[in-house]
Amino acid sequence: MAECGASGSGSSGDSLDKSITLPPDEIFRNLENAKRFAIDIGGSLTKLAYYSTVQHKVAKVRSFDYSGKDTEQDHEPPYEISVQEEVTARLHFVKFENTYIEACLDFIKDHLVNTETKVIQATGGGAYKFKDLIEEKLQLKVDKEDVMTCLIKGCNFVLKNIPHEAFVYQKDSDPEFRFQTNHPNIFPYLLVNIGSGVSIVKVETEDRFEWIGGSSIGGGTFWGLGALLTKTKKFDELLQLASRGQHTNVDMLVQDIYGGAHETLGLSGNLIASSFGKSATADQEFSKEDMAKSLLHMISNDIGQLACLYARLHCLDRVYFGGFFIRGHPVTMRTITYSINFFSKGEVQALFLRHEGYLGAIGAFLKGAEQDNPNQYSWGENYAGSSGLMSSSPELCPTQRARSGTFDLLEMDRLERPLVNLPLLLDPSSYVPDTVDLTDDALARKYWLTCFEEALDGVVKRAVASQPGSVDAAERAEKFRQKYWNKLQTLRHQPFAYGTLTVRSLLDTREHCLNEFNFPDPYSKVKQKDNGVALKCFQRVVSALDALDWEERQLALVKGLLAGNVFDWGAKAVSDVLESDPQFGFEEAKKKLQERPWLVDSYGKWLQRLKGPPHKCALIFADNSGVDVILGVFPFVRELLSRGTEVILACNSGPALNDVTYNESLIVAERIAAMDPVIHSALREERLLLVQTGSSSPCLDLSRLDKGLAVLVRERGADLVVIEGMGRAVHTNYHAALCCESLKLAVIKNSWLAERLGGQLFSVIFKYEVPAE
Repeated sequence: MAECGASGSGSSGDSLDKSITLPPDEIFRNLENAKRFAIDIGGSLTKLAYYSTVQHKVAKVRSFDYSGKDTEQDHEPPYEISVQEEVTARLHFVKFENTYIEACLDFIKDHLVNTETKVIQATGGGAYKFKDLIEEKLQLKVDKEDVMTCLIKGCNFVLKNIPHEAFVYQKDSDPEFRFQTNHPNIFPYLLVNIGSGVSIVKVETEDRFEWIGGSSIGGGTFWGLGALLTKTKKFDELLQLASRGQHTNVDMLVQDIYGGAHETLGLSGNLIASSFGKSATADQEFSKEDMAKSLLHMISNDIGQLACLYARLHCLDRVYFGGFFIRGHPVTMRTITYSINFFSKGEVQALFLRHEGYLGAIGAFLKGAEQDNPNQYSWGENYAGSSGLMSSSPELCPTQRARSGTFDLLEMDRLERPLVNLPLLLDPSSYVPDTVDLTDDALARKYWLTCFEEALDGVVKRAVASQPGSVDAAERAEKFRQKYWNKLQTLRHQPFAYGTLTVRSLLDTREHCLNEFNFPDPYSKVKQKDNGVALKCFQRVVSALDALDWEERQLALVKGLLAGNVFDWGAKAVSDVLESDPQFGFEEAKKKLQERPWLVDSYGKWLQRLKGPPHKCALIFADNSGVDVILGVFPFVRELLSRGTEVILACNSGPALNDVTYNESLIVAERIAAMDPVIHSALREERLLLVQTGSSSPCLDLSRLDKGLAVLVRERGADLVVIEGMGRAVHTNYHAALCCESLKLAVIKNSWLAERLGGQLFSVIFKYEVPAE
């Protein structure tokens, strides 16, 4: 937990260093490039937001000028790779106790090089109290923003940009957090903000919201009455007392009055009939723990009923709870969830937010940055720089649990282009990208976490080898190892730390950590070599295909796609073969494939469809570089083009493992076009279009794709989607329902997964689906 420490004035560096568990420069990261600030100061906690530019290395590919040269020389790579510096935008959010605000401001002042603005946006009650201190320390004018406007802006932002932001709390589940997939349209919703009091706001659009009610009985009431009852002055200590208490020692239950349930009214015997009801008649002392628990129940029940009544009055079924009364505390969430469920008869759901503590700071930042229009961009959570949601069970990880259920650090990276849903999803609101939820599946979770731990040495080795000229590559790779290892250990204890835990999130976290230590594309040289080798085989492969009769050719094309998909450096079973046998090639991969009938085999149905009219336009999501894209995908594309089908070939925007990137695909297509008239004319006539997905992941989230791709899919009337590869078609999208025909195909290159699916290593998935009429 990154907790800022040290109260009082004086030199910041020393006082901070003595009292925090992370070095200050790992908390206030990239301060030297900070451009704009915002701050949200509550009764006990400060949330600081700042925007910075981050310089990091990217691997760029560029086609050689081949004029007057023999392009087929064996030693000739198909393109050159250069590593360049690129500047991207990042949002940083840091939370710390108000006690340490002066030390933290001192540290920021000492390390701040330059800001574009002379103003800091401030919100929260403490914005008034600490105004002079902030202006004196940072030499920035404090511009106070409306608290509720900031909260709403912050809430809209996290709901739009963080897929697993909202969760329901289920007390008897393990783990207790159940994350919700964000609805593509987040409006309308009810926001119940529980600070000192309670504010209830109906949010209808990005800019339209209405305060519809509230209560003076809120977090401040719990704190104040709790302090009077228990003599405990600290809010968190009160919550800790409550977690150990037994409210039935203090509260009067229905059964205490009626001897059991009240059948006529349908009230169970263990319902609270009167909060603190026993204290009036019992001649005994009550423990601090029991009183704190009773008080927490009383206030949570009251808020839950109030929220439920307003939700029903305004016909809203999504109710989000925020504010620091929640704190991810299980008793609070459980009571509010129970109360909402009880009074709404299950029609309204209580939803909590992973980043509820940051809403005000995010909103204040967005208010101050309106001229840059940050909402026109999509943003993604950077797992390498963000803390995780803490466990609500004290015994799970006590050292990390000074406060439950809150973030200490959150970082969001600005993405190059806006991300939107694939228009071909049957029902975007029910689409779930991931096939297996590792948060739920303990056996699978244990296997995959161990799998990623065991693969770590190989990733470190590959990262160092990718930068032979760098003197500090080994040192940076070791830092990467430590960081990713720590993330994996956090996820063992707290699988819900970053939302639903999946194979995709484990892969993405690894990519984020590699980028953090300037390993932008560890497989760039491998891909360059593999692409060069495969290009030399292209003409031979298509000539052999063209010599086959039509029906034989269709099966050969599919087998080529599958054989190409074997070449996945992310799969240990394959990388071991590729490293030990440099001669392992396309024909050898075909021999590895399972014989038909395959594990999932819709090939007969696909063949029948091909005997019908051609598809209008096929959208193909490619997987790996080299043999996969060049000898598997492009011959398949060529056949579709020959049938009169237009093709949109979508590749990753950024690198991940040995997956082909958009920029690499442009060069590969250019080289293939020089050899093949079908591809050449299709590119020239724009019947073959190469686009980027907006993703840098080995998996595929069809709800977060490049807007340009979505526009093209609509314009061209795509009626076939082809998804290839284990990451894109098995770990994700295996159950994805589309409103057009789809082909999902992959070779299972993990023996544990193959066994779980009822197959063996190199079993084949060939899933052709037609939507129901």
